[in-house]
Amino acid sequence: MTVIDRPTAPASGRATPPAAPRPTGTLAPGGAPAGTNPQMVAWVADMAGLAQPDRVVWCDGSRAERDQLLRTLVENGTIERLNAELRPYSFLARSDPSDVARVESRTFICSEREEDAGPTNHWVDPDEMRLTLGEKFDGAMRGRTMYVVPFSMGPIGSPLSRYGVQLTDSPYVVVSMGTMTRMGSAALEQMTAGRAWVPAMHSVGAPLEPGETDVAWPCNAEKYISHFPETREIWSYGSAYGGNAILAKKSFALRIASAIARDEGWLAEHMLLLKVTNPRGRVFHVAAAFPSACGKTNFAMLDPSIPGWTVETIGDDIAWLAPGEDGKLRAINPEAGFFGVAPGTGVDTNKTAIDTLWGNTVFTNVARTDDGDVWWEGLTKTPPAHLTDWQGQEWTPDSGRPAAHANSRFTVAAEQCPTISDDWQDPRGVVIDALIFGGRRATNVPLVAEARDWEHGVFVGATLASERTAAAEGTVGELRRDPFAMLPFCGYHMADYWQHWLDVGAQLRRTGSVPRVFQVNWFRKDENGRWLWPGFSENSRVLAWILDRVDGSAPAVASPAGWIPAPGAIDHRAAGVNDEDWAALFDIDPEAWLAEADDTESFLDGFGDRVPTAVRAQLAELRSRLHAAS
Repeated sequence: MTVIDRPTAPASGRATPPAAPRPTGTLAPGGAPAGTNPQMVAWVADMAGLAQPDRVVWCDGSRAERDQLLRTLVENGTIERLNAELRPYSFLARSDPSDVARVESRTFICSEREEDAGPTNHWVDPDEMRLTLGEKFDGAMRGRTMYVVPFSMGPIGSPLSRYGVQLTDSPYVVVSMGTMTRMGSAALEQMTAGRAWVPAMHSVGAPLEPGETDVAWPCNAEKYISHFPETREIWSYGSAYGGNAILAKKSFALRIASAIARDEGWLAEHMLLLKVTNPRGRVFHVAAAFPSACGKTNFAMLDPSIPGWTVETIGDDIAWLAPGEDGKLRAINPEAGFFGVAPGTGVDTNKTAIDTLWGNTVFTNVARTDDGDVWWEGLTKTPPAHLTDWQGQEWTPDSGRPAAHANSRFTVAAEQCPTISDDWQDPRGVVIDALIFGGRRATNVPLVAEARDWEHGVFVGATLASERTAAAEGTVGELRRDPFAMLPFCGYHMADYWQHWLDVGAQLRRTGSVPRVFQVNWFRKDENGRWLWPGFSENSRVLAWILDRVDGSAPAVASPAGWIPAPGAIDHRAAGVNDEDWAALFDIDPEAWLAEADDTESFLDGFGDRVPTAVRAQLAELRSRLHAAS
């Protein structure tokens, strides 16, 4: 960690570089480590002149630095240390009640042309946004420290990795970045002159006047999370929470990376990654996209119920996929940690996740037990008799409110996961054998179906949907489309994104092999609302059929939805599913599907003439198969 005192603020308040201090020891001008890219030094100086922090700290990612930051957070009241005997080297943070989740309404794509942002993004003219941000950031860090956080997305040195630097006045964010990325000196050394890196500017938006007392969780009621796809910049103001502030995550790894991937011919995806070994010793790698509340984390840490199969974790949230030199689609997990939703995570639902959280974890907005541990809804079947809730208030089971916030989180290093794969940091990336899309559907969609080809698979991903399950979310049963589970995260026009998937498939077909594509649905119900499939570890039976299809050994029959398991291909009775329920899991009502096809057409029409011809052709083919079936 290297530190310089308060930089000189420009008299105008505009973003002009301050006079650089004289070099000292191993520091370059601007307080940076010797050898730092001069463009980066100039940018940091420029931003310090704008935000006017009291001092600038260049982070090195060391354990000593992390210890110091955690001590600072404890002293500030932002976090508290948990019982070291129950949860070693772990901490609990309570955010401001107004700063608890991503703020999609304040998340902007500032492309040069409005039409390039598309109908799924909030667009603001980039010049207008720069003026607004210039005003917001003018003096925004007064009384605080600006931390310079260099980081790598992906294994350092991998040809699939990309790099960035986040400036922030939140030590909580620095600690989180240290867990979620390869952060520090090694990443900084990669960002030599001429190498691209993403600049990310962040402030909680709560400057301190001399003598003013700070609060435990500084933030601002007004928030901006802004992305500039052409210049690869991220600016975030007002929040200290999650994806609003940990800018390597959704902002870089998906919104900006998706634009980079489009230009460079690869894919930045909201996907988990698995390594699976079958009883014959063959190794497979799978990438899967699930919208929220569809069992993504559970699948990423799947504990198979069938003997002889081994499932290992590579990533739980984001995957970058690129055609390799061998022509095969390869993937890395660009993250280094898990930023998981706590509620619903328990020994019965995801024992692997619970085992991962034994220590070295920062929890945010969960409840605290009287003996200094953590608790949230779903951790145990029976809640404790007394807790301190996520807002620091007394709580009992009779309180009538949740003890943990619905979006409460845990932040933990991926290497701590007991099922982490030995190739999770392979710099070449792992070869992807199958792609899986899954939504939450009580009706229509079968338990599993294989797409007929890549184009059909893109259509399945583009029209992915979940049914709303509560009146508060809208009409019960109404479809909520979430293409490729990327609705909030694609950094450009969604229809152009579909075309990019088609283009990548065409490249793979020319130079190598094309992964097979599947759709799954763990959530089908009968007319009484009863689950037809047990899910959780039994999902391994579906995964085994998928990979046996890749291996050429699983029988299938044709259906309007694609190829489905032939009778006897999956031992459903061993999963506790009777023959009648098994048949219902694959029942296709042509009239219901044709009605949904009309809804799909209306959805596609919302993207205008940029919808790829191949996607509309797939809809026409689906209708043709349904008419034939009826």
